[in-house]
Amino acid sequence: MSPAAAGAGPAARVVVLGASGSFPGVDQACSGYVVESGDARVVVDLGWGTVSRLFALLGNHTGDGLHGVFVTHDHTDHMGDLYALFRARWFGRRAADPLPLFAPAGVVARLVDQHDGAAQDIHRVFGWHETPGPDTTCGPFAVRTVLLPHHVPNAALRLSTADVAIAFTGDTGASTELAELGRGTDLFVVDATDRHQQAGVESAPAGQPPLNLTAAEAGAAARAAGTRVLLLTHLWPGNDRQQARDDAAAHYPEPVLVAHGGLVVDVQPARQDL
Repeated sequence: MSPAAAGAGPAARVVVLGASGSFPGVDQACSGYVVESGDARVVVDLGWGTVSRLFALLGNHTGDGLHGVFVTHDHTDHMGDLYALFRARWFGRRAADPLPLFAPAGVVARLVDQHDGAAQDIHRVFGWHETPGPDTTCGPFAVRTVLLPHHVPNAALRLSTADVAIAFTGDTGASTELAELGRGTDLFVVDATDRHQQAGVESAPAGQPPLNLTAAEAGAAARAAGTRVLLLTHLWPGNDRQQARDDAAAHYPEPVLVAHGGLVVDVQPARQDL
């Protein structure tokens, strides 16, 4: 009998720290999510405005309780607060074992630059695992990373336990890899920037393909993947959230959620032993 079936709570849960694309909204931090399973916690992306929310969730200001950090790519709306976490660990937990950091090379390079080139300090705090890379593990999670198209290398992420699977696209343009990334997941967290909702905000430079998805494209990707629940994220500040949901639901009939800071999503397996 799975823990969820035994009445011990959800098999996993996702806590949204923020879901704003490109820059923070009036009351919204940029991208950041905590994934919990049992006593294990990992954070996926730490964009601007997320680290204080992470510390509030953990109940400390040193990052204690984290089993790992995942950063999809080196844009600051996804990693702007990673350096704040570094400083918290550097000043508060310097003697601790390095915290696993799964990220593309550009993320570490940006951290080193922020720390005046002192790479040895970064590697003392974070144990770096370059992504995309071979399948691996972090705590109870099986980890798979996949390269998806964006302006910089973007390592989409799939976390699985014995009970559930959760996938995060990071920022991405259209790709056949999306369906495989989200295949059979219990929760698919998908870029739905919808730049077109804002007058004067280009979806892409002239002659180049868009490298963020619309909510409609997110819905189509979720349908192709056969995910159980779709969570739209990375909405452009000021966008109409209900319009985004409706656009996705036109392509994906299952539950469509729209991410915002403080949202908690309980993730249950498709079938539970009775």
